[in-house]
Amino acid sequence: MTIASLDPGLGPAMLDVWNGQTAAFGSNQTVVDKVPPDMLHLVDPHWYQFPPMNPMWHGLLGFTIGVLGFISIAGNGMVVYIFTTTKSLKTPSNLLVVNLAFSDFLMMCFMSPAMVVNCYYETWVFGPLGCDIYACTGSLFGSISIWTMTMIAFDRYNVIVKGIAAKPLTINGALLRILGIWLFSLLWTVAPIFGWNRYVPEGNMTACGTDYISKSWFSRSYILVYSVFVYYVPLLLIIYSYFFIVQAVAAHERAMREQAKKMNVASLRSSEAANTSAECKLAKVALMTISLWFMAWTPYLIINYMGIFETAPISPLTTIWGSVFAKANAVYNPIVYGISHPKYRAALYQKFPSLACQPSPEESGSVASGATTACEEKPSA
Repeated sequence: MTIASLDPGLGPAMLDVWNGQTAAFGSNQTVVDKVPPDMLHLVDPHWYQFPPMNPMWHGLLGFTIGVLGFISIAGNGMVVYIFTTTKSLKTPSNLLVVNLAFSDFLMMCFMSPAMVVNCYYETWVFGPLGCDIYACTGSLFGSISIWTMTMIAFDRYNVIVKGIAAKPLTINGALLRILGIWLFSLLWTVAPIFGWNRYVPEGNMTACGTDYISKSWFSRSYILVYSVFVYYVPLLLIIYSYFFIVQAVAAHERAMREQAKKMNVASLRSSEAANTSAECKLAKVALMTISLWFMAWTPYLIINYMGIFETAPISPLTTIWGSVFAKANAVYNPIVYGISHPKYRAALYQKFPSLACQPSPEESGSVASGATTACEEKPSA
């Protein structure tokens, strides 16, 4: 069987590239050879030029995704369980935290087992429908995560910058935001299923994603518009929120220092100041989580842009790193909360003593659960 018979649409230039590859490797095998026949119509001719990947890479990828999946499912499942069963953490703002953990939990439930199986067979084995479901869920939960983080940033902005003038977040308000996030994200992720771009196997043939190799500008336009609304807009909104948060915190600290000097005392750490300090700690936690999200998804965005703008050749091995970085994002959040969220750590120690260090009395009594204490105290003020 020749490469031309596998895909008659291959042009002479692509055949020349492929022939050079086969001469170099001494065989006529390609990375597409193990792809089932029902998937071949989704494979772009670009990938026929590459020889099979070393089985070591498939093994490493499967093992890595399996470990990340176990940690993420266990960690995010624990976050959802603790936040929904601990009375002190059942607040409107923490509904956003639960939504974030639930999204990460579902992402790895859908994607990790499938990736491990595909890495074992060294190709995609779940058919075109499975490819659509896999890629759609990855895009959906990634979008939900970043827009949930954007809402968390707005909540921090509302509490820290506006202070007592802010309208407190309510249960209904939080639920409406979450519903809006899910519907907005779903709208973008089903678009390729209805013809605006499409979901196809990526270069390593063990994962599926958007078609960023297509030469059609109609198809390319989806990636460009999607990146604006699910990457750049959230990024700018988060930068806006945290710019004013940092500005407000700096002004508050400066005012406290000046007042302390006037009163000739070392500190003015009243109860209100302690609450403000705790809110700032939570803002740092949220900022860390958001930074990790962008670190995780930026390589995948770069790979997509490399494809649509043809700035550099994309190899199957390159696509592996996009998969690993993107899925690693679902692992970060429970680790960040476990290290930096005193109330969560206290609840974790109470329910699972062997999994957490016992928090100090100061931490246990601190206010670090999400705009929660400030929001709950305002109506009674």
